[in-house]
Amino acid sequence: MSRLRAGWLARTWAVLLGFAFLPCAASRGADAQIRETVDVEIKAAWAREKITPAKPASDAEFLRRVSLDLVGVVPNNEDAVVFLDSKDVDKREKLIDRLLADPRFARHQGDIWDMLLFGRNPPGFNTDRREGFQTWLQSRFEKNVPYNEWVRELLKAEGTSADNGAMYFVQYRNAPEDAIEAITQTFLGVQLQCARCHDHPFEAWKQREFYGMAAFLARLDVVTVAQKGNTAVYAIGERNSGDVRFTGSAKEAKPGDKGEAVKPKFLLGKELAEPALPKDFKEERFAANKIPTKPKFSRKDALADWITKPDNPYFARAVVNRVWAQYMGRGLVHPVDNLSDSNAASHPALLDTLTKEFVARKFDLKWLIRELVSSKTYQLSSAGSGEPTPAWFQHARSRPLSAEELVESWQVATGYLAAETAKKPDADRFRPLGSGYLLQFFGSPTTGTGDFQGGLREHLYLNNGPLGQMIGVKGGLAEFVGDAKKPVADRVERLFLATLNRRPTSEEAKKFTAYLNDNGPVADAVWVLLTCAEFRFNH
Repeated sequence: MSRLRAGWLARTWAVLLGFAFLPCAASRGADAQIRETVDVEIKAAWAREKITPAKPASDAEFLRRVSLDLVGVVPNNEDAVVFLDSKDVDKREKLIDRLLADPRFARHQGDIWDMLLFGRNPPGFNTDRREGFQTWLQSRFEKNVPYNEWVRELLKAEGTSADNGAMYFVQYRNAPEDAIEAITQTFLGVQLQCARCHDHPFEAWKQREFYGMAAFLARLDVVTVAQKGNTAVYAIGERNSGDVRFTGSAKEAKPGDKGEAVKPKFLLGKELAEPALPKDFKEERFAANKIPTKPKFSRKDALADWITKPDNPYFARAVVNRVWAQYMGRGLVHPVDNLSDSNAASHPALLDTLTKEFVARKFDLKWLIRELVSSKTYQLSSAGSGEPTPAWFQHARSRPLSAEELVESWQVATGYLAAETAKKPDADRFRPLGSGYLLQFFGSPTTGTGDFQGGLREHLYLNNGPLGQMIGVKGGLAEFVGDAKKPVADRVERLFLATLNRRPTSEEAKKFTAYLNDNGPVADAVWVLLTCAEFRFNH
């Protein structure tokens, strides 16, 4: 190992300090009222709690953070130079607009929501073969489909797995009790599972509330309707009869007691009014290789419509809180999936205002994201108390890059992506390290609550894994840095801009200049920046 690599490995964390801080661009138009409301409410809480916030993020810190948050990858050298050298007072706002219009925005959001809805390695048969669902999810963000519309599509689960990837969510969770737990927690921010076995000890919902919600999904079956190559094609069938059975508290259950049928009931609301079946009605059994007949009345569709209604007391509020946490580090209600009377919001008026405006904007997620990242609160420096997810948002969050972000940022920084795209111009993305050991070692770096612990396996992978194939790509960063015909100052600056998206400090420039002038291995100079803690985190 070179002396440079050995020395740099001693640094486990680097926080950017000493930059010339610049205020964000002046807000314009009616939309500015919301981002300004964010800042006013957050600032008022600082005054009340006697908190001193961090300074505004430098241009370099903001550039790296917003690029990773919006498109899931660091900027390349050229984009970094243009942004950092620009004197345009509106350059941050223009960068945000450009990133939101970038095709990578939809892809990155698809990655985030796929992890939310399924997780990294969901148990079950063929759960790793959900490309149709992932493609469908990405398309919702490409078209900026309103959130309530695509969630309704997800929950109604119409069509087949061959023509509608949305149905895979319900297909995977076809037990009504399991399905309603996932649906209420994800889309309503309600921890209803605590009432599955007994009345909830702290909240208003009782055990009957749980089974009343599960009853909406009690009539669903997954039906194999065709075979496409080696893959079975499924559809969701819904019967006209059938109910969940309620036996009371688990500790009071008696052997052989099948319990009583529970009718569908909206959470803390009314029972579902459904038409009665004819007296001579006979249930038709679903047959294999045949599209199931639609029911005379769909409980499933009634649930999907109720959940996604603009006046649902939970739905819009839950996603606003979740998206806030995505960009600010923690929810206004924390944890994000526990919106209840016993878990109050840190800034209740702000959450109410954001929810109201989100509904008024017809559930436009892109609008909400633009407003959040345009706020001065989001654009604070990450330097602060050391909390990765500060409770009062007094500094920006610090988070490790996901496996996808890490591998694609390596590709951009080294020039590997540009080289591969030149050879395969029609290819969408390159993830040569996107499976196997990379996902095993880097796939779950955070619990979602600010915890992070880098392990020995990560260290060994970075030292012995295939990262060198990216560094050594022809025409890439290492070739530029190793070109002795170019001024050494330009080579060092390019090295830092391409990897850490900032220019080197005078001390760093001096150290790397001496190293290159001493003919140290160029690959090691690139490697040490790609694997340092500063690259590993978003800032």
